[in-house]
Amino acid sequence: MVILLNKPYGVLSQFTDGSSVPRRTLSEFGLPPDVYAAGRLDFDSEGLLLLTDDGALAHTLTDPRHKQDKTYWVQVEGTPQEEPLDALRKGVMLSDGLTKPAKVERLEPAPILWARSPPIRVRKSIPDTWLALTIREGRNRQVRRMTAAIGHPTLRLIRSRIGRWSLGDLAPGQWKVEP
Repeated sequence: MVILLNKPYGVLSQFTDGSSVPRRTLSEFGLPPDVYAAGRLDFDSEGLLLLTDDGALAHTLTDPRHKQDKTYWVQVEGTPQEEPLDALRKGVMLSDGLTKPAKVERLEPAPILWARSPPIRVRKSIPDTWLALTIREGRNRQVRRMTAAIGHPTLRLIRSRIGRWSLGDLAPGQWKVEP
């Protein structure tokens, strides 16, 4: 079984939380028993999270050797010119090494999305830009670190696709079983 979930902002990609300050978890979405997240999506990121009861599939989806494309819609601060975008396409140096080349394009017009709670910070004097960024790695907070490395910090991050699965029209908190 494969389940596609639109993970809302401020939800952990796990069913329990052992922290002293309780946070929202996957347990509140009425998911079937015996499924678990195939990979993770940061607490402050939104979008597609795959869950499965198939351990072999989960391994295939999360192991970098299987090179599953993951596409993110990234709202960044400022308006990146071609030079910084080319840096992403070639790979950027992060504290844990050089990233693999990414596919990147501007999303024009910007995607029409649900409101986020809380909303992102808006600064009237600084524009923002939406990018579609596709990577095949899964380092900790990688997309955020990549956009920061080119001088355009991430304001909002939504995973829209993993391999052949896409977010489609799922609203935050909604999920569906893939045939």
